[in-house]
Amino acid sequence: MEIRIAKDVKVPMRDGVELATDIYRETDDPRPAVVIRIPYDKDTGIESSEVLRFLEAGYTVVAQDTRGRFASDGVFEPFRCEQCDGEDTLAWIARQNWSDGNVAMIGRSYLGATQWMAAAGDTPTLRAIAPGVTSSAYYDGWTYHGGAFQLGFNLLWSLGRLALGEARRGIARGTHMPADLFSLIAAVDNIAELYQCTPLTGAADFARIAPYYLEWLNHATDDDYWRGMAPREHYEQVNVPSLNIGGWYDIFLGGTLENYRGMADRGGTDSARRSRLIVGPWAHGVSGGEFPSGSFGLAASSGIADIVGAQIRFFDHYVRGIENGIENEPPVRIFVMGANCWRNENNWPLPDTAYTPYYLSSAGRANGGDGDGVLLSVPAQVDNFDSYLYDPRYPVPTVGGQTYLPGHMLGVNSGPRDRREIETRPDMLCYSTSTLDEDIEVTGPISLILHVCSSALDTDFTGALVDVHPNGRAVILTEGILRARYRSSARKPELMRPGTVYEITLDLLATSNVFKVGHKIRLEVSSSNFPRFDRNSNTGGVIAEECDADFLPALNRILHGPGHQSRLMLPVIDRR
Repeated sequence: MEIRIAKDVKVPMRDGVELATDIYRETDDPRPAVVIRIPYDKDTGIESSEVLRFLEAGYTVVAQDTRGRFASDGVFEPFRCEQCDGEDTLAWIARQNWSDGNVAMIGRSYLGATQWMAAAGDTPTLRAIAPGVTSSAYYDGWTYHGGAFQLGFNLLWSLGRLALGEARRGIARGTHMPADLFSLIAAVDNIAELYQCTPLTGAADFARIAPYYLEWLNHATDDDYWRGMAPREHYEQVNVPSLNIGGWYDIFLGGTLENYRGMADRGGTDSARRSRLIVGPWAHGVSGGEFPSGSFGLAASSGIADIVGAQIRFFDHYVRGIENGIENEPPVRIFVMGANCWRNENNWPLPDTAYTPYYLSSAGRANGGDGDGVLLSVPAQVDNFDSYLYDPRYPVPTVGGQTYLPGHMLGVNSGPRDRREIETRPDMLCYSTSTLDEDIEVTGPISLILHVCSSALDTDFTGALVDVHPNGRAVILTEGILRARYRSSARKPELMRPGTVYEITLDLLATSNVFKVGHKIRLEVSSSNFPRFDRNSNTGGVIAEECDADFLPALNRILHGPGHQSRLMLPVIDRR
């Protein structure tokens, strides 16, 4: 195959800014285009094997540095210009003699965000999108979760992915000094120490290069700064189908699932409502690989794990009009952990889901994995509570789950980690079922309803669903957090009254797992998960502006029994 490459073609935007764009072609004949808009350097951030496969399948590939990144002009502000720039880029492509006027878009993470924002705009030539591991909103699920700042991701992404690139670009253009780059490299190398810095606003020494980090901290509620950009606010404006690709251990899992469900319910056309979903046992940077500890078998990396092949088949039908039968197939394909197999489904959540409560109970000593906390099918007959001291100076460390922390392909820290070490802490409550005498499949969204009180004006509550193996391994499946001041609204925080009991609901995202005979289902409850999330100072003040000296310990209680029915809601699937 002879590949023709046009490098750094300047594509003008409506305000005169020009974006550098590479065009990969096999022929001069008009073909549909697959577009990748990337802030991470199109010269190094595009996988050549993917480009080759799309070319072989009959597509032209267009890769573009987003505004203000690498070879493109302008100023980079995350999310702010992606709709207009996406509209202008797609319109420009449709006018080229190598284009047949039909366009699709691909890409993961921020590249998925560029797709959703373009699709909600005026893009009549767009025929389909394939957003992977991306969110449905840029407040809830991207920058914050349950009102808590996603410190681990936000600092690593803005410092290690965005600011470093901007410094290199600035050196090439004479707007930054090499010292800026050396300082950032040193900060990335020591990011574990940077996570410890307070106040959070003071940790952003790189703010001159990445000022948006401070903006995120200054917008701690789901205000208008965020809402206009959120894909979930614009599903009705999207007129093309989407192939949504996610991972059970991806930081943006909740957004991927919501994007599929939102488009199926509210998409702007019948075609848009025929969107599809693939979810595998992957983290944010892992698609088809194995985690270092805990294998899901060969099925995890075979078959539908060929994501590019799935995208080509999707585009062949919706972009090129090829009748390949895809529209008659179940729209959802998920990997069921525990059973370690792929399965086709007709919808998400699964239509035969039985949302089943598991009630928390104890004799008041649920602290730690060897405590007396249990999960019951009915509320305990006696009201009781468990208590622990949450001290933000000694937070529960992040161990596995849907994390985005430093590590090769992000698989070192994320995924099915063994939690036994942190289950020895006195500030970790554990509630477990008895040993299972039959398999139980849990597939779908998970929530945790807690009756809580605290000595503090504000504090956090965390929850994690864990699969306990016969040998004692406590493998995390999914997790969540709620900053108590946002218990009623992400827009209007409300402090607690110390000693007052509140019912709160935590979103534990979702999973698909078979708890096997001999295993136990476990719920962990605490008040920190650091550095995935920032630490609540417990003062009720502006957390991003507080120092360690401001931190206060909080005595937190979880109440349970007939008067306070704290419960874990699991989506149980029974197809016997």
